[in-house]
Amino acid sequence: MAMMMERVIVLLIVMSGLQSASHGAVYKVGDSAGWTIIGNVDYNSWASPKTFHVGDTIIFEYNEEFHNVMRVTHAMYRTCNTSAPLESYASGNDSINITKHGHHFFICGVPGHCQAGQKVDINVHRPNNVTQEAASQAPAPAPAPSSSSAFAYSVPVAPAPAPSKAAPSTTKTGLVPFLVSALLLIAGYTTA
Repeated sequence: MAMMMERVIVLLIVMSGLQSASHGAVYKVGDSAGWTIIGNVDYNSWASPKTFHVGDTIIFEYNEEFHNVMRVTHAMYRTCNTSAPLESYASGNDSINITKHGHHFFICGVPGHCQAGQKVDINVHRPNNVTQEAASQAPAPAPAPSSSSAFAYSVPVAPAPAPSKAAPSTTKTGLVPFLVSALLLIAGYTTA
């Protein structure tokens, strides 16, 4: 009985850790430089090698006394127009969740900063197979316990939680169903 309880506890601990593994990546704009005009950071060179996805989080860190963040249209981005931003941020540590595909344009609204290069285009590509992305975000069905299981009772397995607004990790959702199945096998269940 003690071995059975130990397996259940280990399984529950690992499964709770997987909850955070099912979210998108987190990117700090400008990496260690942050959001600034000091050091001539080329934000589009920073963004271009990255593959952004819906569910990722973009973090802008900056000194709020000297900078801000504005989400703007493409035309406003090209001309550094700060007159009517779609959204404005000024906390110095802004966390923005990417909720749709396409280009997301951000500029600093302090006069002269956008013109000095403090702007970034975050391009979120549509996956090649939209149904594949939807399937990877759907909760995996709970496997039925095997009749040859060493357990005298079954442990209910809840479906994967819906995405939250919490800062996600960099692990992608495709591994979660595989890892849950592997853990259930270790605990004495089968997925067949």
